[in-house]
Amino acid sequence: MVTVAYRMENEKSNRESFSGTIAIFFAALGSAVGLGNIWKFPYVVGENGGGAFLLVYIICIVFVGIPVMVSEFYIGRKTHKNVMGALRQLSPNPVWKSIGIFGILAGYFIMFFYSCVSGWVYSYVFKAIKGDFVNITADSAGALFGKTVVGPFPPLVWQFIAMTVVSLILIKGVEKGIERVTKTLIPLLFVLIIICGIRALTLPGASEGLKFLFKVDFSKITPGVILSAMGLAFFKLSLGMGTMVTYGSYFTEDTNLITTSAKVAVADTIVSLLAGIAIFPTVFSFGMKPDQGPGLLFMTIPLVFSKLPFGNILLVAFFCLTAIAATTAMISIVEMLIAYFTEEKGLKRSTAVILNAIIILLIGSLATLSADKASILGNVSVFFGRSFFDTFDFISSNILLPVGGLLIAIFVGYFVKKNSVVNELSNNEQLKNRSVITAYRYILMYVTPILLTIVFLSSLNIIKF
Repeated sequence: MVTVAYRMENEKSNRESFSGTIAIFFAALGSAVGLGNIWKFPYVVGENGGGAFLLVYIICIVFVGIPVMVSEFYIGRKTHKNVMGALRQLSPNPVWKSIGIFGILAGYFIMFFYSCVSGWVYSYVFKAIKGDFVNITADSAGALFGKTVVGPFPPLVWQFIAMTVVSLILIKGVEKGIERVTKTLIPLLFVLIIICGIRALTLPGASEGLKFLFKVDFSKITPGVILSAMGLAFFKLSLGMGTMVTYGSYFTEDTNLITTSAKVAVADTIVSLLAGIAIFPTVFSFGMKPDQGPGLLFMTIPLVFSKLPFGNILLVAFFCLTAIAATTAMISIVEMLIAYFTEEKGLKRSTAVILNAIIILLIGSLATLSADKASILGNVSVFFGRSFFDTFDFISSNILLPVGGLLIAIFVGYFVKKNSVVNELSNNEQLKNRSVITAYRYILMYVTPILLTIVFLSSLNIIKF
């Protein structure tokens, strides 16, 4: 009855919502699960020592990721507004408007390079259909990836295609666009990652890959590893930029916000581990190095499927669904921007979608043209020796997202009335979860801000270990 009443109220105000609990879970998971799991997680793990990084990452999820996600869901569902409108409703103090500003900036910075990588995935779908991966070797896989990234025109075209797909889905709206796509295709991605992982485990030398992923060498846990883990946790869970605030604003009143957050975090971590299980045994089996950076996914997955019966068919399916994962993550980020432009600036949804697509493609082309040292802009230094691609990644993952998360934690922990938070998280006392809420508030107030502050100051070299 509560859900029905809420949806009727939204119909009167012409504001869309998700249809129910399953739709909410898959939409939030679709936001969290994306290239961060299948593309970024494996190569960042590879660059930061394997199991040591994984341990730190899981700790970051528990003490930072979940508390901030719950807080964003609270802000969104409490107000049923975009991130800027939500903060304005909850507090008249204009200082908290900065959360929304940081969030919008982070959304753009992420999309500038994320749309580029998504274009690579889309191009690999086409290559798989053509049969370019038949009888592929480790050397030819690396050469093919190099051609894909350097361009200059093909990667720009594929970036445009990726953004066009996202735009078409977003124009359809929340329920007919976002919900329908995520609820249908995310489960299929799970199936294919599992198949890929099973096959990788049968390769010679697979045990070395598993040892690298799961064996913890505490000597490898450095401040840099902790910083990378925190940034990846925020990047992968779409936190600190208002994306989950926006999705939370579409939640129904009977949604258990804490349980949903925990389920999304667990499922997201499982997908990341499955991707690692699929990739690292392959890396060691073919004598490749795990620290090969952004190209790791594109050079290993084709090798896995090339050894399978009907491997090329499965490879087409895998990259199709990887493209879907990339698309669902992009949808959530751009939807945050769309909600802002439609609700705060009064633009029509279609106009807001097209405007943001143009902005992302114009500036994002700088990332595409600098993704490799051999690219046109590959040797252009922008931010402390970083290229455009690396700058967009670093500033969003290590500065904007942690700062946004820190402000959200402080705002909800110290400046929002305790009763408001307790009532919202307990669904007005319908859920018997007081002890869980107490634990959440303790972590949010006393643990999360400290960790995020250390990470932020370290990223600026203000604190040096």
